[in-house]
Amino acid sequence: MNIRPYEQQDQDEVIALWRACGLVKPQNDPYSDIAVKLTTQPELFLVGKLGGRIVASLMAGFDGHRGWINYLAVDPARRRSCLGREIVAKAEEKLRALGCPKINLQVRLHNQEAVAFYKSLGFVEDAVVSLGKRLG
Repeated sequence: MNIRPYEQQDQDEVIALWRACGLVKPQNDPYSDIAVKLTTQPELFLVGKLGGRIVASLMAGFDGHRGWINYLAVDPARRRSCLGREIVAKAEEKLRALGCPKINLQVRLHNQEAVAFYKSLGFVEDAVVSLGKRLG
């Protein structure tokens, strides 16, 4: 898989991938999420291409204290073929180069398959409660 930063012409294919993976929820407008990401560390928005198609994506960020992973998606037909592992490793490499000491991520409670995947990569559950507040 060729992993590279997102380009504007990837938008429709990335959003289709997110939809196929169940990542698009009513409270998250994918077009807006992409537009906002492109204003901050766009080089940390990665896509993985295989056979001319986008088969993986990942948004990462670093706030100077912690790194974050969002929108990790792998084509459901290509899961369990190390593509998720590859794109996460690339994000870790980029975050490490920025001096990032730790990566945080959030997984929806019902998505135990994702929890198991991240645990297989060495992520551990932190004893925290995730809180959020929508500002707009």
